[in-house]
Amino acid sequence: MPTEPYDVVIIGSGPAGEKAGAQAAYFGHRVAIIEKEPVVGGAMATTGTLPSKTLRETALFLTGFRQRNLYGVNLKLAEDITVRNFLHRAREVIRHQVQMVEENIARHKIDMFYGFASVVDPATVKVRSRTGGDNLLKTRFILIATGSYPHRPDDVPFDDTCVYDSDTILQLNDMPKSMTIIGGGVIGCEYASIFSTLGVDVHLVDTRDRVLPFVDGEIALRLQNHMKRQGVKFYFGEKYREVKTDAQGNVFTQLASGRVLVSDKFLFAAGRNGAVRDLGLEAVGIAVSSRGLISVNEHYQTAVPNIYAAGDVIGFPSLASTSMEQGRLAMCHAFNLSYKKKLASYLPYGIYTVPEISMVGLTEEEAKRNGVDYEVGLASFGRNPRGQIIGDSEGMVKLVFRAEDQQLLGVHVIGELAAELVQVGLGCLYYHGTIDYFIQSVFNFPTLSESYKYAAYDGLGRLAARGHGPS
Repeated sequence: MPTEPYDVVIIGSGPAGEKAGAQAAYFGHRVAIIEKEPVVGGAMATTGTLPSKTLRETALFLTGFRQRNLYGVNLKLAEDITVRNFLHRAREVIRHQVQMVEENIARHKIDMFYGFASVVDPATVKVRSRTGGDNLLKTRFILIATGSYPHRPDDVPFDDTCVYDSDTILQLNDMPKSMTIIGGGVIGCEYASIFSTLGVDVHLVDTRDRVLPFVDGEIALRLQNHMKRQGVKFYFGEKYREVKTDAQGNVFTQLASGRVLVSDKFLFAAGRNGAVRDLGLEAVGIAVSSRGLISVNEHYQTAVPNIYAAGDVIGFPSLASTSMEQGRLAMCHAFNLSYKKKLASYLPYGIYTVPEISMVGLTEEEAKRNGVDYEVGLASFGRNPRGQIIGDSEGMVKLVFRAEDQQLLGVHVIGELAAELVQVGLGCLYYHGTIDYFIQSVFNFPTLSESYKYAAYDGLGRLAARGHGPS
């Protein structure tokens, strides 16, 4: 078996692996990336981040959702529309993104190996190619960036025909009339809102008392109420007891309460596992959790110092944006590249539900739990000229700030372009600014970003009502 000398061998070509490889190669290091799938890009490009977000945009376009409030338009999907029509744009985005990742890898002169990787020792990775035969790659460093895959409990009869996980749901053959979704987290809510927008009768089941428990409660409630108006039926504080199908393609979901939900399709969207199977990590001294997650230090080193891990395989927050930075930081530490030493202190979240949600910093509930004397400021898109122009009457910017000196603590946005708008507040947070930044700033008019100024004014008004004046 041939041996190739590398500075770093990266297992996985998703966001963490691709960006880590480019980072190391840019500074002159010899890099190899191993990918077990036929194409590069990982879940971001092929089964998760970009495909699901493209589906969302397709649903909004096909139904005229954005024009409903503005022009009274309520388009009906053609009766014979197929999922192939619905997924066409997603497949085009996937194809283009895979091409871009391939071009980036080629541009940095990174060697690609398609096959199944295993760690032989801290300096050797074996690759079993998809066509047969092995390669042994010798290396100074190893980065595990294998991502994650959907959790599939043994008591759920996954057949990828009626019963799906969050990856295989993209393989739907027919547009369903009804769907039961287990899980009120990010993935469950995204798909519930997408399919309900398309007119699918959605049942959403979760053991907790509301959707998205890590999101600011006021924002989550706005989303929940919107989804209810779209027809989503919620079953909170409920567990599934049994899931079964019949010959006619019906799915029966029995809940612990005894209620039985009947639907055309079923989606299990409650958790993911780290993709570490058959990597041989335990043999070299790297333990993994019961959900396949690897522990790392602040430099993304595992228990074996020259083996790093980044991305979904190390767990929370499991965001493509964060995974990219983790991969870059791992390489900066490995090769002593001093320009980048730690992950940013504030990480934005984008949740591509309908309507969109984004957040960064403390929620109101976290501020309360931490004993902070805080106040909030709110601004509705319904009172914003740009919001009125585009017909978004439900959107909102919410600021959480410290009462004593008005230092910004958190930013929460729901509505059109939320994931873009949150970046306005991120800069203020990063530099420990106060809400006076928004008061003093001049925003283009008319823009949704101008909502920051009025949220800040609202916050000052609330302080004044409490007997606080601006500092």
